[in-house]
Amino acid sequence: MNAPTAYFEHGTAAERWARARLFFDAKEYATAARILQALAAEAPEQLAPRLLLARAYYHSAQLGRAERELRALLERWPVEDYAQLMLGRTLQRQGRAEEAAPYLRIAAAMAGEFPQE
Repeated sequence: MNAPTAYFEHGTAAERWARARLFFDAKEYATAARILQALAAEAPEQLAPRLLLARAYYHSAQLGRAERELRALLERWPVEDYAQLMLGRTLQRQGRAEEAAPYLRIAAAMAGEFPQE
C-alpha cells in the first residue's frame, strides 16, 4: 500500500516554492529537496528551483545528486557563477579537489576575483 502524500507536496507551484523555502531556511534540507524535486521537474527551464534543489542536496550531504543537478544547470546556464562555485565545493567535499579547481577558478573570475601575482 502506498504511503499517503505529505501535505507539503500539495498546492500550487507558488505555494510549494514558499514551503520549500521555509524548510530550507529551517535547515530541513532533505524535506526542501523533496518538494523542490517536483517543482524542478515541472519547470526545468526555471533556474531558481533547480539551484535551490542543488543547494538542498549539498546541505543534506546528497553530494552525488547535487553534482548531477549542478552539472545539468551548467549545461543550460554556463554563466551561472554560483552554480560554478557550488559544483567546485561539491567536488571538493567529495575529495575531488583537482577536478574542483577549474570550477572554483571560473567562479572566482566571474566574481571579479583575480589572483594577485
